[in-house]
Amino acid sequence: MGGRIATIVALQREFRVARVTVRQAIALLAREGLVRARQGKGTFVIKEVATERWLRLATDWESLIAPIRDNVPHALGTRRPPPPRLGADDGAPAPAYVYLRSLQTRGREPYALASVHIARSVYRRAPKRFASRPALAVLARMHGHALARARQTLSVGAADLETARRLRLPLNAPTVEAHCVVVDRAGIAIYVGEIIYRGDVVHLDIELIGTPRRRARRPRSR
Repeated sequence: MGGRIATIVALQREFRVARVTVRQAIALLAREGLVRARQGKGTFVIKEVATERWLRLATDWESLIAPIRDNVPHALGTRRPPPPRLGADDGAPAPAYVYLRSLQTRGREPYALASVHIARSVYRRAPKRFASRPALAVLARMHGHALARARQTLSVGAADLETARRLRLPLNAPTVEAHCVVVDRAGIAIYVGEIIYRGDVVHLDIELIGTPRRRARRPRSR
């Protein structure tokens, strides 16, 4: 912050665009309060762009649940629910599922489009909670002690027409697509989720080497 940006001529040559395009870009940054021109000295950065990547997709269960626990889903109707997508290592299917499709928001801002299958026997235990909170957060609170395994696979995608409209994104904007399966101790896949996140709110946090545990101090002999 406070650094001087290159001259219009230098930017024009670097990016191979017309001079008017460079002027328009600088004017836009100035309107956003990010740069300021000083006569005879140049244009200076006065404010950094704040990061909006609040959603941490980590490799541990609690870090996945914590940021979404109090967010609000808005139900979306569907005529023909698709079957849950289960791979060979995703557990056995439940006898029946309840399909929940929702737009998930944080405050008033949409951040994810979720298509979730919940085992009907689990859903019946807390239908109101599943309607008012993200299904994964509800499941963690009510069924945590009986969960044997949770697995999430992430891929990078691009927003199609519906996703762009629902999440207020440009068409083909980057997205992060998650396939998440939770299996109970009986080997049943009680949760199968397909979630599309806005790419601009997500950051991945993958710990490659675990933090060493602190050694317990031995009491001194007296």
